[in-house]
Amino acid sequence: MTAYENAIEINGVTKRYDGFTLDNISFDVPKGCIMGFIGQNGAGKTTTIRSLLHITDIDSGEMRLLGLDHVRDENEIKQRIAVVFDELPFHDIFNAKDMARIFEGMYPEWDNSAYMQYIERFQLPVKKKIGQFSKGMKMKLQIACALSHNAELLVMDEATTGLDPVVRDEILHIFMEYLQSGERSILMSSHITSDLEKIADMVTFIDRGKVLLTGYKDEMIESHGILKCSTDKIAEIDSEDIVSIRTNNFGAEVMVKDRESAAYKYRDCVIDPASLDDIMLYYVHRDMKEWS
Repeated sequence: MTAYENAIEINGVTKRYDGFTLDNISFDVPKGCIMGFIGQNGAGKTTTIRSLLHITDIDSGEMRLLGLDHVRDENEIKQRIAVVFDELPFHDIFNAKDMARIFEGMYPEWDNSAYMQYIERFQLPVKKKIGQFSKGMKMKLQIACALSHNAELLVMDEATTGLDPVVRDEILHIFMEYLQSGERSILMSSHITSDLEKIADMVTFIDRGKVLLTGYKDEMIESHGILKCSTDKIAEIDSEDIVSIRTNNFGAEVMVKDRESAAYKYRDCVIDPASLDDIMLYYVHRDMKEWS
């Protein structure tokens, strides 16, 4: 097997559609890490993932998974990764036992006892047709299949959307277990930033087809802040420091890129920490001078 440092490398990837362009995006997912891939619906997350899996052809750039070229080495890559989509790709007429037989034929490293342990843990019926499963059950079945063939990389597209908080929490816990060896990695696209705040090591934020931020989650949260001030104070804030400004009846809330420096420069203002949700929201409005 090839030695590799980054589980995923995306360099200068562009894909043009009528009305949307994935615009020269680049980011890496280091081995052993959970990368949260965030952005609004329609920002380019699914296009990136479909391109990575070679479901969609890219116009330019390079993509590597586990050190392998995403087109040339597609067959080998697909033996060594697992993918979970927001919609179940399995046929309604099958049951959980049928899926084990299908996957056993597809993956040399399929582990039936691991699969049955997940089925039991998720309390999934073995003989009930998938068509009669709830959304949560379908997602759990996909995850059981994904985690039962010793995949080195797990790619998930909006996999926790529509699940209740208890099920989401259970699934996040299983992902943490999956990573424990330090040899496995996860790329998890989601617009539920609270999930990613719990488990992601790194975050890549895409908006309108462009990567705006990529890096360690804690550093990203640590560096940004929300400065609270009166509206007439806005004029005194250096435009270089500002991501965007949200105004309300009580004054203004300004997202700053460097919380420490802003605390020193604007000592008469309060600066609150920012969550991933806040960061996403203020960057999405970055082209508007002020919004409310």
